[in-house]
Amino acid sequence: MKAASLIDIKKSLARLEPGDLLETCLRLARFKKENKELLTYLLFMCDDEQGFADYLCGEIDEHFALTPNAHKKTLRKIIRWMDKCLRFTQVKETAAQVRIHFCRALDASETPYLRNKVTTNMFARQLKKVRAIVEKFHEDIQCEYLPEIEVLSQRLPQSII
Repeated sequence: MKAASLIDIKKSLARLEPGDLLETCLRLARFKKENKELLTYLLFMCDDEQGFADYLCGEIDEHFALTPNAHKKTLRKIIRWMDKCLRFTQVKETAAQVRIHFCRALDASETPYLRNKVTTNMFARQLKKVRAIVEKFHEDIQCEYLPEIEVLSQRLPQSII
């Protein structure tokens, strides 16, 4: 079955009665865990963006507490989970805050990420993503993030920066 375009889906959803729309959303939530997670974010967390960021940072801390000496597989798992959750929000400050928190948590953990090229590149890639996000911010907001990015960047070997 070929999926309809977003414009067609939007037009069709606009014509539905409230009860039918509710039933459609509930059916959508039953099919995939990610759909259910997105609906949870939209219904319960999108109004409190700082709370959502704090929740994600807490989960990252919990991941590192469970595996203080994380291997590259564990780090990939955390990054995949973080990326999935950050797709839900459209607030770039949240993405920057959570990615910086991940880098700080990785740096503070017992993980020897600088000894392994793969994990060093994971760390550098997250910093690169944060830098790309922060460059789009207003200059006043950039001043809050850039010093933290520079401190974390100094941990990397010069060949990667």
